[in-house]
Amino acid sequence: MYQRDIGEKIEFDIFCIRNMTDSKPVPPGLESNKGNIYMASSSPPSVLKAYFKQFQSDFSMFLRCRSEELVEGGSMVLTFLGRRSDDPSSKECCYIWELLAVALNDMVAEGRIEEGKMDSFNIPQYTPSQGEVTCEIEKEGCFIVNGIEVSEVNWNAYEGELCPSDAHKDGGHNVAMLMRAVAEPLLISHFGDGIIEEVFSRYKTIVADRMSKETTEFINVTVSMTKRG
Repeated sequence: MYQRDIGEKIEFDIFCIRNMTDSKPVPPGLESNKGNIYMASSSPPSVLKAYFKQFQSDFSMFLRCRSEELVEGGSMVLTFLGRRSDDPSSKECCYIWELLAVALNDMVAEGRIEEGKMDSFNIPQYTPSQGEVTCEIEKEGCFIVNGIEVSEVNWNAYEGELCPSDAHKDGGHNVAMLMRAVAEPLLISHFGDGIIEEVFSRYKTIVADRMSKETTEFINVTVSMTKRG
């Protein structure tokens, strides 16, 4: 994920980092994150700190490797999931995973999943704030930040279309399938493939219910930078 990808140096690069959970390590020290699968309001401070330290290490390595690929003065644009809030466990970045945890915990309560298995499962992702991204870029030192902004996109990418097809009208299904593409390999690796259909059937119902009652959005952080001369 982070190593150099090309032999010759280039002048400009664009990365759209939506999710790289399948190739990132889970931070160490998450044993106390019981009942959660990601950072959550109930996660102890040590869990939030562990996730942030992993982000710092991963992002620093990513920047160093991309710096080796760019010529001096070359530019790079990154866009990835993030948050506006200073709280890494805020709803705007963690809610989508909290709802998956609801589905999994319901299955634990019904004896469909072992509690120990649930307590040892965590998503290897971090959704940084604008300030954290800027700080890490400046600390690493290879790039100058030209600009950084935060934007929102509805969980259901088809929301607001004038004439959506029947398939696109089912927001719960659309979001569940989007998240399944991200989470399924992780779930199969940890729990096996026997629970997958049931998990995402439950997740679809939960997501559809929440989307019908509140505004649900992903937060994107986009940053433009130039390699130092």
